[in-house]
Amino acid sequence: MPLTVVLDHPGLRDVVVLLDATDDGQPVARAEVPRADLPAAVAAREAEHPRWVWDDTARRYPPLLAAGVRVERCHDLRLCHTILRRSVLTQGSELAQAAPGRWDQPPPGEPRAVEVSLFDDPRLAATPAAQAASDEDTPDDADPLTELQRQLAAVAAADDPGRLRLLLAAESTGALIAAEMRHDGMPWDVAVHDELLTRELGTRPAGSGRPSHLEALAAEVRSALSQPGLNLDSQPDLLRGMRAAGLDVESTRKWDIRGLDHPAVEPLLAYKKLSRLLSANGWAWMEQWVHDGRFRPDYVPGGVVTGRWATSGGGALQLPASIRGAVRADPGWRLVVADAAQLEPRVLAAMSGDDAMAAAGRQADLYQGVVDAGIVETREQAKYAMLGAIYGATTGASAVLMPRLTRAYPRAVGLVEAAARAGERGEPVSTWLGRTSPVPDAARLADLHAASAEGADPEDVRAARQRARNWGRFTRNFIVQGTAAEWALCWMASLRRRLRAIDGRPHLVFFLHDEVMVHAPARVADEVAAAIRDAAVEAGRLLFGDSPVDFALQVAVVDSYDQAK
Repeated sequence: MPLTVVLDHPGLRDVVVLLDATDDGQPVARAEVPRADLPAAVAAREAEHPRWVWDDTARRYPPLLAAGVRVERCHDLRLCHTILRRSVLTQGSELAQAAPGRWDQPPPGEPRAVEVSLFDDPRLAATPAAQAASDEDTPDDADPLTELQRQLAAVAAADDPGRLRLLLAAESTGALIAAEMRHDGMPWDVAVHDELLTRELGTRPAGSGRPSHLEALAAEVRSALSQPGLNLDSQPDLLRGMRAAGLDVESTRKWDIRGLDHPAVEPLLAYKKLSRLLSANGWAWMEQWVHDGRFRPDYVPGGVVTGRWATSGGGALQLPASIRGAVRADPGWRLVVADAAQLEPRVLAAMSGDDAMAAAGRQADLYQGVVDAGIVETREQAKYAMLGAIYGATTGASAVLMPRLTRAYPRAVGLVEAAARAGERGEPVSTWLGRTSPVPDAARLADLHAASAEGADPEDVRAARQRARNWGRFTRNFIVQGTAAEWALCWMASLRRRLRAIDGRPHLVFFLHDEVMVHAPARVADEVAAAIRDAAVEAGRLLFGDSPVDFALQVAVVDSYDQAK
């Protein structure tokens, strides 16, 4: 298929250059288009099914959507650069070996929030290249055509180019979907939202005060602590107030409070829960993020180091159950909501080729399949054991059950154990398609090596070993969570293609790791549900070929989001 590179004219601000290029990025034709005419030019070329190549989908695609133009496919240079820069499959390429440049930085003037690591380690918020990048790049470093050529060369010379091509296509399609979901918006009923907030929080205050239910809870806490002037919204004040009342607490976090035996505990926990709702999804949030009956958050594809999405505004990935009733289909339309059941365990079974674990996954409920195989006694035990394997639990019920899981599923458990040991040694690990984890910084590696030297201080040894184990927990989960993110991207990409062929323009309006929501005309809702299931099958086949693992879905056709759960 043809490649068309979109870039700004080097001398004319209101002109965009379109370069047609060969499969290896060599230009064959050039056209200059007034920026105002770009949507029409793109629409005309879409009949040829080009792959649009541009610096950032988040920058280039929204103006096209605003003009009513949608593209079938693209190659997002910045997202793909991040993958290729770090992947062990391309570590010998010119792109990976080059000095840091502008492609390692966020787009100028467009800061994009990055959700840090699985365990909130700020070192994982950016690659070393991004941290060191400067503004002293040569013009070629910032040129999209040169960058495309470097990326294509890196993939062509990679150890497994087919996997990388699928990953880059899925990542770029995800960027298109993110922009389209923001443009279309999630259908939202502000009257219902207001009613739900009033029911939970009480009457909305006219000024800056608290809603009535919150105010009543605050008064109850102050009375129980015998401190009428206590400010519950100030953590230092609240901590001092609790200690002054004789409570032995280390923090004001709910898990520290929950175990206390005091009359203030119950209203304080209730206050904290409602206060969170007010700040995260209250009336001010609704006025900022919901307009014309649509919620339009800012998604950040690849915003998590594993490839999961994040958000830089709106908090779409954390919609609490208490307000989901406000997500309502338009009259004559329905919401088709689907989530992949136990996605990460199923991905682990497919990655490892563990047929016994795949057999458990042939049930709609994988955890029940583990019980039926006689490995554990209850579904709860199966869940604890499986999550313990993926997240590296060393204490509690998960740790106790791990030996049983290891005996039953040696290949699956062996895969994550090997990833954990690699992380403890400071080595990178990769997802199924080649996204590669960061490694500990030089200081952390030096500490690890020093602790293993003869005569090392015992305290230094213990601290270094704990840090290594923590990093091993990260790499253990990285390969599973990252591969699950790849499956989800392929699922959405396949679904997006299928939706384009269905009458009435059903469209994706929400995505959360292993869950999608489509807003569809009621007459095609069942067809959409079938498309969602077929897309899941295709995603499994794209990644794992003829693996026996089933990726089970729970699909619901509903009028409002709260009805789907």
